[in-house]
Amino acid sequence: MIVLRSLLFNVAWLSWTVILAVGAVPALAFPRDVGKGVARIWTRVILWLAKVIVGLRYELRGLENIPADGGCIIAAKHQSAWDTFLFHGVLPDPVYILKQELLRIPFIGWYMARAGMIGVDRSAGAKAMRHMIEAAGAAAAEGRQLVIFPEGTRTPPGDSRPYKPGIAALYARITHPVVPVALNSGLFWARQSFIKRPGTIVVEFLPPLPNGLPKQVFMDTLHTRIEEACARLNAEAGVPLPPAATPPTADKAVENSVEKI
Repeated sequence: MIVLRSLLFNVAWLSWTVILAVGAVPALAFPRDVGKGVARIWTRVILWLAKVIVGLRYELRGLENIPADGGCIIAAKHQSAWDTFLFHGVLPDPVYILKQELLRIPFIGWYMARAGMIGVDRSAGAKAMRHMIEAAGAAAAEGRQLVIFPEGTRTPPGDSRPYKPGIAALYARITHPVVPVALNSGLFWARQSFIKRPGTIVVEFLPPLPNGLPKQVFMDTLHTRIEEACARLNAEAGVPLPPAATPPTADKAVENSVEKI
């Protein structure tokens, strides 16, 4: 039954994505708020399809930790493709920090670029880091919520990889609060998995980190808070964890570039 429901859901959400991507092309000619509305509709329909077809629901905790004025940095655990569209339906005006090549994808990339998503060329070193900080600072000044996945890639539940230096650079140069986010989405919508499992994904917005922490203290605190909260959410779900993956070698060129800015 799970296989059949997963098949129906995968066909439904991919079909919906294609239909909306093609049908909403005229929105590219309108102000960014129109595109933001398209993204919100896209997200809410996918979440509804997941609930109706698969029995996959979600629960949001700690929403009171998101600053009332909107401007903040959302530093989220990344376990699943599910995470990449959730924040469109939760935050008032999110802007994702993502790989530059994603903006080149036909249709989807066009919408992301029009919505002001910040692409980072990871091969450009310090230049890419400066561009990210400048673009992120401008977005934060507009009251938008910066969404960044500190690990830089999806990580299986129960696994942890070194946090990339981009989040430390943002913390040091943008005065908005950093809100850590823990979740357990990978237990139900695993990376590169056809199967989508019923249950309840929990997303928890943790209290913001204080400003002015030394870089290493900030990175250690952020890592500890997110990983400990994720471990708690994983245990709470009562779903077996997948085999742990081997962490990739850190990109030293990008890490070193932070010190050059």
